[in-house]
Amino acid sequence: MKCPFCGDADSKVTDSRGASDSNAIRRRRECLACGKRFTTRETLDLTIQVKKRDGKYEEFKVEKLIAGLDAACRHTRISHDQVVALASDVAGEILQMQVREIETLEIGQIVMNRLKNMDPIAYVRFACVYRRFKDKDELIHAIDETKIYS
Repeated sequence: MKCPFCGDADSKVTDSRGASDSNAIRRRRECLACGKRFTTRETLDLTIQVKKRDGKYEEFKVEKLIAGLDAACRHTRISHDQVVALASDVAGEILQMQVREIETLEIGQIVMNRLKNMDPIAYVRFACVYRRFKDKDELIHAIDETKIYS
């Protein structure tokens, strides 16, 4: 780890603790060359490939999942902090599957299962994009799945 003050590569860890999210460690470091202290955050590096609907692959990115969830949850009772926690939980579930690749359809299903219990509006919004409804009957079926009216 390079020192941000002098650029030297030698430093020692003086303190480690969990960061605000469960997938990170906060480390306090001291540069062995200049003696100044600085903080680093180490996060989990997911090396899972996502197979898209068109057959292409891309690296799994929690940030992309958060952006999609933010769009679905906008103007609902689900806060951004809850979105971040949900995305972290989904990423953890994918990691526990111990797979090298996963299809977008699998990720979408995991998210929908969780959203259904959190907020029916967010669930239907996410389902519209995930399932790519072709007519109103498919949308009505998704709404019925939330049991809003029962």
